[in-house]
Amino acid sequence: MTTTVATPTLPPVGIVALAAVAGLQGLLDRFAEGVGAGVDVRYAASSVTEVDRAIRRLQAIKLKLVAAADRAEVSRGSGHSGTGAWLAAQTHSSGSAAAAQVALAAALHGAVPGGAGPSEGLSLTSAALSAGQLSPEHAAVIASTSRQLPASLDVAERLRVEAALVEQAQRVDPARLRRTARRALTFAGRADAEVAAHEDAVLRTEESRAFERARLTLHDNLDGTMSGHFTVPTFAGQILRKTIQQLASPRRWRESRPAAARSDDLAIDWAQRYGQAFTELIEHLPTDRLTGKVAATVVVTLDAQRLADLVNSQPQASGVDTGLTLSAGQARRIACNAGLLPAVLGGPSLPLDLGRADRFFTEAQRVALATIYDECAADGCDRPYAWSELHHEDPWHAGGRTDLAQAVPLCGWHHRRIHDPAYRHSVTTAPTGAKSVTFHLRT
Repeated sequence: MTTTVATPTLPPVGIVALAAVAGLQGLLDRFAEGVGAGVDVRYAASSVTEVDRAIRRLQAIKLKLVAAADRAEVSRGSGHSGTGAWLAAQTHSSGSAAAAQVALAAALHGAVPGGAGPSEGLSLTSAALSAGQLSPEHAAVIASTSRQLPASLDVAERLRVEAALVEQAQRVDPARLRRTARRALTFAGRADAEVAAHEDAVLRTEESRAFERARLTLHDNLDGTMSGHFTVPTFAGQILRKTIQQLASPRRWRESRPAAARSDDLAIDWAQRYGQAFTELIEHLPTDRLTGKVAATVVVTLDAQRLADLVNSQPQASGVDTGLTLSAGQARRIACNAGLLPAVLGGPSLPLDLGRADRFFTEAQRVALATIYDECAADGCDRPYAWSELHHEDPWHAGGRTDLAQAVPLCGWHHRRIHDPAYRHSVTTAPTGAKSVTFHLRT
């Protein structure tokens, strides 16, 4: 007679995690109450260090759970487009942050990069993260470095590189680790020339990716201010930061302020100071070497009498080619800066009618038209004149002349439409000389 001994079945990892975290939540509740009463300064440093280590260990557990969920394709059962979308919904985080966590989880608990086949992934990094010895940010640097290693490295060389980076990660911040990681082939024992060539390739990849990620958005707050957000390559951002810091330096700032106002310097918000320095930088940008100056030069339109009033400090508003109206004081102030061009009746003359001598309209003609147009000439279009391209009302190829009266400013979209055979158009001219273009779909 044989006796069968039943092997106990372990509960799924998700159930174990829920039970463990439930107990941990209770401990945290009691701990938080004690922290609220104050912290003994003698133990402050060690307390913060240990709390941070505990957080890192929890993050490591979360990444293991995410990797398991990814392998189980949990997103299919919930209707999400992928594990990243599923994680974002569960944690109420951004899609990009969730996607980054899924990628890191896969790198730590997936296959070794380079085609080495299924394994424990970056096992040394995963173990160090689980022990709270490094952060997810450190782990992401190591994972990224591993992906970029040459395919010629064998498994032993890859392990030496990973081990060295894990050791470094316990002593430096992620930014310094990234700088060290660019020369990762040093840890594999490769020659200096190969190390330098790999570092250069990694840098070129980073620079190309950074340029592709450059973004700028601007929003008119309709209260006299504009807000924006930008993303630029690190080098360009450092140049901007150094320039603004120079403009906002305490000594320069104090010297520009009345003595009576210097007593409250400590109360000035640095963000406000940097914002004012940024404003000053923009107003002094040189435009003399741009291909099309009018697109970046603010053209202030005013007649001779209005100019005289400005000189005599009389309040006279002035319009600019971006559609904004400036106060008299603002117009007088920026008249001293680069990037502003006054268009005044009776000023120095420039040739504005070129006949058949030139195919393209000149910068002087563009400036002259800025006194007439604020926007694209297409009916109903609100794109500013500064964006426009000058179109010949009578086509150049049909004998049209490059004269001011023939110029029709159109934004890029309407300039393409005016040459689209699917549409016909009509042009009307107002008493001011401004033209209006109306489009009709051909039937």
